[in-house]
Amino acid sequence: MKSYEKLLLENKAWAAERVADDPTFFTRLSKLQTPEYLWIGCSDSRVPANEITGTQPGEIFVHRNIANLVVNTDLNMLSVLQYAVEVLKVKHIIVCGHYGCGGVKAAMTNNSIGIIDKWLRNIKDVHRFNRQEVDSIENEDERVDKMIELNVKEQVMNLAKTSIVQKAWKNSNTPHIHGWVYGLKDGLIKPIFEMPAGTHIDPIYEYDNL
Repeated sequence: MKSYEKLLLENKAWAAERVADDPTFFTRLSKLQTPEYLWIGCSDSRVPANEITGTQPGEIFVHRNIANLVVNTDLNMLSVLQYAVEVLKVKHIIVCGHYGCGGVKAAMTNNSIGIIDKWLRNIKDVHRFNRQEVDSIENEDERVDKMIELNVKEQVMNLAKTSIVQKAWKNSNTPHIHGWVYGLKDGLIKPIFEMPAGTHIDPIYEYDNL
């Protein structure tokens, strides 16, 4: 059997199991999508949003990219964000990084690895903003872990600065934004930063005419 064919067999088994547990599962799911959460996570295959949070299909709206970045020129991410906030009316946005993130590790070196350099430049900026704190840590693993946490915090801030979130905060006092880091070694999520709806940010990022 070819490796990808195993995925198709597993899909059939999974679908059959769902129907056995709940005969109306797919009928109900196909008619409505009302997730309470938007998850912005890393593309790393070891960090599946549904599995590590115990959520079911339809409960969490997911966007993933290398190192869970929120970049203000990324139309893919911004389109997901706008749909989640303005159409799905999610109440919470979660930015979830993970310890051992290869993207963050790569960004902390001077090695060029191709087109991804342009993407990782955003993480290099986070390092520059926090150079003194990060570089004062002697242990390499701990230094990378700190950068992973700081990167998550910066992406939460980047979300708060978008006109999409600013408009939602002004008009509906949602969504709340959460910064988490997932541990590959223990499977546990560590909350590291929170921005409740309406949190004050630098006035230069606030819009008067939304």
